[in-house]
Amino acid sequence: MRVLVTGGAGFLGSHLVERLLAEGHTVDVVDDLSAATLANLADARAGAAGRVSFHQLDVRDRALGELVRRRQPEVVYHLARPGRGVTLAEAAGAVLVGALGLLGAARACGAAKVVVALRAAELYAEASDKQLPVRESHPLSPRTTAGIAERAVLDALRLWRERYDLEHTALAMGEVYGPRRDGGPVARIAAAAVAGEALEVAGDGRCTDDYVYVDDAVDALARAAVKGSGLLLNVGTGVETSLAALAGLFAAAAGAQVSTATVPGRPETRRRFALDPQRAGLHLGWEPWTALADGAAATVGWWRARGA
Repeated sequence: MRVLVTGGAGFLGSHLVERLLAEGHTVDVVDDLSAATLANLADARAGAAGRVSFHQLDVRDRALGELVRRRQPEVVYHLARPGRGVTLAEAAGAVLVGALGLLGAARACGAAKVVVALRAAELYAEASDKQLPVRESHPLSPRTTAGIAERAVLDALRLWRERYDLEHTALAMGEVYGPRRDGGPVARIAAAAVAGEALEVAGDGRCTDDYVYVDDAVDALARAAVKGSGLLLNVGTGVETSLAALAGLFAAAAGAQVSTATVPGRPETRRRFALDPQRAGLHLGWEPWTALADGAAATVGWWRARGA
């Protein structure tokens, strides 16, 4: 099968590319490298000569349509996100414009399906204690500019399915972490643990999130190529973990005695969050399997090898 992956040189995308190549697919990677590096694809390109092609291109560029027409992918994965240094409004606009252009290109070339990774914490409304872990039936009520864009992408997927018969699966992702991710709270904690520095946690450290190891997230993406059509599916563990507990796990994985320092949290930061993955189990045959302690150890190992 021929597959196209936008954002394929990034953290999650590069892991997905490796999985697709291991399954014998031919992969076209699209990335403008604003938030990624070709080093992430070094192993994939070395081990699958002739089956992986890289195209440095912004997904908003009109040239994307021509590329999709020429390469004729059967499945398109949309993981591209803007790089650092842009405003929230610019980032949200890029997410939506990129998705719309890609949907148009996928439809024009006769692709069978588009699979999109959405950020669950941006998509869902605040949940009460009784509503956790959050199910897909939970209200979609974004509180940020990024969340508005995520919701709009989901609406566009549904419209293209109803009007043009272009299939999709939308995956609402928890906080994906692991080797190669160098941004976000987990990466900051991992880097500090390896360096023996104070681990900074936002607010009082009691805010919770659903942390999903990258291999587990990639497994859900791979399965979505042929399953879960027309659905929004949560990719999470169903388990809440506080920032303070997360810091403790990474300190233990690093074998370091490090202190924890709290820093002000953002006003929009949720107090508690976790995703119910049962629907993904039903429709994808997927479930998370990596314990957080094991994921922390693997992530710490990568940071050490990187020379953090």
